[in-house]
Amino acid sequence: MDDRGERPILTRGGLVAVSLGNALAFYDLIIFSVFAVQISRVVYPSGDPTTELLLTLGTFALGFLTRPLGALVIGRFGDRRGRKPAMLLAFSLAGIAVLGQALVPTYAVAGMAAPALMLTFRLLLGFAIGGEVGPSTAYLMECAPPEKRGTFISIQFATQEAASLVAGLVGFTLAASLSQSALEAWGWRVAMLLGALIVPFGLFARSKLEETLGLAHAEEEQHGAASKAPRAIAVAGFLMIASATTATYGLQYLNTYAQRTLGLETSQAFTATIFYGVAAVLFNLGGGWLSDRFGRKPVMIGGMAFLAASLIPGFILLNASPTVMTLLSVSFALSLVNAVGPAAAVIGLTEALPPRVRSGSLSLIYALAVAVFGGTAQFVITWLLKVSGDPLAPAYYATAIVLVGLAAMTTMPETAPRRRQSSGATVTAMPSSAGPKGI
Repeated sequence: MDDRGERPILTRGGLVAVSLGNALAFYDLIIFSVFAVQISRVVYPSGDPTTELLLTLGTFALGFLTRPLGALVIGRFGDRRGRKPAMLLAFSLAGIAVLGQALVPTYAVAGMAAPALMLTFRLLLGFAIGGEVGPSTAYLMECAPPEKRGTFISIQFATQEAASLVAGLVGFTLAASLSQSALEAWGWRVAMLLGALIVPFGLFARSKLEETLGLAHAEEEQHGAASKAPRAIAVAGFLMIASATTATYGLQYLNTYAQRTLGLETSQAFTATIFYGVAAVLFNLGGGWLSDRFGRKPVMIGGMAFLAASLIPGFILLNASPTVMTLLSVSFALSLVNAVGPAAAVIGLTEALPPRVRSGSLSLIYALAVAVFGGTAQFVITWLLKVSGDPLAPAYYATAIVLVGLAAMTTMPETAPRRRQSSGATVTAMPSSAGPKGI
């Protein structure tokens, strides 16, 4: 990119490179989540199975505490030194954390050092993920033609869900081919190591990207954007992401829910993650495309409204007919409606943030929401199931949070260039001598 702020040409390989960080993080999150039962039996002190699972999910939740710190450090680094170096730093740290988790010794071998090491690597991964989202999403927005921003940014979320799908396939294959003792001893470690294999490729591909920080500076100078994110946008963004992440991690809990509450076999339960991933990949992309065509607000509000109306009926159906076919149908349907709204919400939030602080602001808003709500979702759901004995508790909790996010979405401005242009608003556009190649 030159000093005129021309948009770099983003090839398919470059697009994959930008999206790999979130994909690796999401793959690891899913693997840790779906193998939570197995990990709890070998890394944590033996005793009551529910207590072991709560300790495992508590470690999962604590790993989110460092996300805001990572957002502050790496996200602001992306605003000051560039999106590319921030993405390289975040991806390197995530790779170290994923590899470290796979090599954590068992409690029988190392005693309390085992859960302590697992927590250390979860904290490092949280720090890396907290700093990954802002720079990579800002980079995609700054590379994209204004009329295709939604489509470009939605690829970020589609690759996350593709990672979820891959994690589900890996989990299903291992669960179907290994004994329970093998799954506990080394099966979950193999799943984590497979994710670590993409790190060298990702680092190489990201090192070839062009920088886009100059585009953000040129955009701000052209349109006179404020130097800080408006408080109302930040609060609404926090609530929107909180609702989306609660629903997402709640639906990912269906694997554990199927095993512990519905009584399905491990291999059967893993199919829920596969169907969840298929629907999410397709409809994340659809949500981005629809938001380019019809605007961010109609798509985000419509998607989340359908989700709020579907969660409780879906869980009622699961408990009335706890079969594999019901599990697959409910997983697919709920994932479908959950994929559309959140993609449009994050796209709109990214566009609403001032360019000079786009990376850091988005990182911090996203990290805080995910740390408070996403990281605790599965722990809270497990606790609610234990203390209430009500199998519908996950649906009640997720629905309540989704409704709060839905209310926040109604306060957001419309930022889609096509809709703003039709209403007479100024469209934020960045100069370009060439459109993206190969997309």
